[in-house]
Amino acid sequence: MQPLFSVTWGTVSGWWTPVCLLLGLLYGWLMYRQPVNLGKTARYALFAARAVAVFILSFLLIAPLIRSVAYNPQKPLILIAQDNSESIKLFNKAGGADLSNLKQQLGDQYDVREFNFTGDLKDGLSDKFNGKQTNISSAIHQLNERFVNQNIGALVLATDGLYNQGSDPRYEAKNLKTRIYTIALGDTVAKRDLLIGNVNYNKTAYLGNDFEVEVLAEAYQSKGENLRLTVSEDGKQVFAQTDQATSDNFRKVIPLKLNADKKGIRKFVFNIAPVKNELSVQNNTETIYVEVLDAKQKILVLYNSPHPDISVIKQSIESNRNYEVKTSLLSDLPQLKLSDHSLVILYQVSAGNSNALQSFITKSKVPVWYMVGAQSDLPRLNSEQKLVQINSARGDMQEVFAQPVAEFSLFTLSDSTRIKLSKLPPLLAPFGNYSGNGAGQILFKQRIGEVTTPYNLLAFADENSSRIAVLTGEGLWRWSLAEYNAYGNHNALEELLGQSVQYLTANNNHQRFRVYPAKNVFDEGENVILNAELYNEALELVNTPDIRIELKSRSGKNYSFLFTRNGQSYQLDAGALPVDEYSYSASTKLGEQSFTATGQLTIKPLNLETRQSAADHRLLSDLAKQSGGQMLQPLQINQLADLIRKNENIKTVVYDDKHYSDLIDLKWIFVLILGLLSLEWFIRKREGEI
Repeated sequence: MQPLFSVTWGTVSGWWTPVCLLLGLLYGWLMYRQPVNLGKTARYALFAARAVAVFILSFLLIAPLIRSVAYNPQKPLILIAQDNSESIKLFNKAGGADLSNLKQQLGDQYDVREFNFTGDLKDGLSDKFNGKQTNISSAIHQLNERFVNQNIGALVLATDGLYNQGSDPRYEAKNLKTRIYTIALGDTVAKRDLLIGNVNYNKTAYLGNDFEVEVLAEAYQSKGENLRLTVSEDGKQVFAQTDQATSDNFRKVIPLKLNADKKGIRKFVFNIAPVKNELSVQNNTETIYVEVLDAKQKILVLYNSPHPDISVIKQSIESNRNYEVKTSLLSDLPQLKLSDHSLVILYQVSAGNSNALQSFITKSKVPVWYMVGAQSDLPRLNSEQKLVQINSARGDMQEVFAQPVAEFSLFTLSDSTRIKLSKLPPLLAPFGNYSGNGAGQILFKQRIGEVTTPYNLLAFADENSSRIAVLTGEGLWRWSLAEYNAYGNHNALEELLGQSVQYLTANNNHQRFRVYPAKNVFDEGENVILNAELYNEALELVNTPDIRIELKSRSGKNYSFLFTRNGQSYQLDAGALPVDEYSYSASTKLGEQSFTATGQLTIKPLNLETRQSAADHRLLSDLAKQSGGQMLQPLQINQLADLIRKNENIKTVVYDDKHYSDLIDLKWIFVLILGLLSLEWFIRKREGEI
């Protein structure tokens, strides 16, 4: 539409306009009230030109504004989101709904956008139905973010209602302020099918120990059939059990024990033997991977008197099954075998309090984590390490918050953990001046109120060929209670302590070249992340030389990569690799020395889409009703265009775009003034008045 123009006013009232007009008329009258040698027509013309020119000039002084209003119609958006997961093809023989004609049926009056989703949202429709995951909530959330504040007329959601990732879509749909029309794919009646619904297990076990596994076996429309469950390890059967389905909707949790008799990543395959006329046999098999560790790393926490922080430290570190924490009074030190421990945490005590402890730390180069509090002997602490020096004359304590340092690169904390820790209650740190040798890295600085200080709260360093850490505050129990109260878990605190312990103990064997994956088992489609560390002869991290790595799958495929530098170490994002078991070999050269590192990782298949065959149309009905839409069957798709057209709430919205500009900015105004004055001069010249 063409914009509409009008005059409005800024800081000066429009009531001055008549004054401007009177001023122009008065000025013209004063100049041409006497006829002199001018004819009547010429005098009137000169009077009009001067009056209009003066009026315009004085009118501009009151700063009028030109308001232009443009009206922009926006067609209603019709968003089509199609489930592209495997379950659509596996359990719905007709496949997905044909939505390709809807755009043409609606015509030019609607802006139709097409998408497909699995674990994430993608542009366009698809007929592949090969997604390994379904996240309906994420698809709705991404659509809402992408088209926020736009005229969303309706969302057409074609799915079977089954999701295995994300939250309940009903909650996310409340944030999308539009009607949802659901296309109910699949069948709510379970077909004849035997399947493994879930396998509950721990991802780590210890060599020589038994570990428990719970298998959920399900059978539909198979009353009287035998369910034979077998478990094999590396092709060898290690368990077998037969149960009978006692109903057409049979579910049973089968507990069993397996033995971790070999070190490394062990592959266990669970299988239920198929029966005649079964809908799908893909969901009869489930594969899990368990990392069998040779031994736990033992952590020693020493203290002088009981403190609630001690139990928090123990529980948080032991949330990682690779660690076993021993807490002990310093007075009981003679009864301990210090050489069994990979890390010593000195909670408000000093190594110098015990000759045996001081000798063990000095000779073995064991990592030490100093945790400072009101009971700490600060002069002795300052003499035992140079990372943090605390000068406190009064011995008072002050409240300090954790302020994350973005430049920290020794290990990685998730963004959510950094944010959570910065919002937790303050710790108590000694009041005084803090300094250091600058050789370490600070993970958290002290924030007092809203002021971030340069003082260390948690810092790490390599000193005398061993790693140390210093935490300058006490009160971790406050963090534990506050995090659980706010979030219902201790994830942030466990990640902080776990990552810190992993860094401190990682180089305890003084291995100069390490390459390790972010985890030993990756899901299908997940990016494979590997980390690498290289140390010089002084056991200082360096990342000058290039590191190359070769990954070889069991099926014989080879992949070559070059690590990228990340802080003082290295990292590699190898992307998503095919499902298989891989061995890797990395190599580098520092000076004249060559280094190699080897290891293994596994990419396991995702069978989430095969675990449930009965569609959830109740979910789709709820989504439609709560939004004012409607649930349709695939055969009713041809009615969808008419439903949308007849819905009076789905209509074009006209937005007005108002724009203000100063009248003085219009160039034609100056041309008009110049023209009037020039005309006046010309007439006077012709009449001989100049």
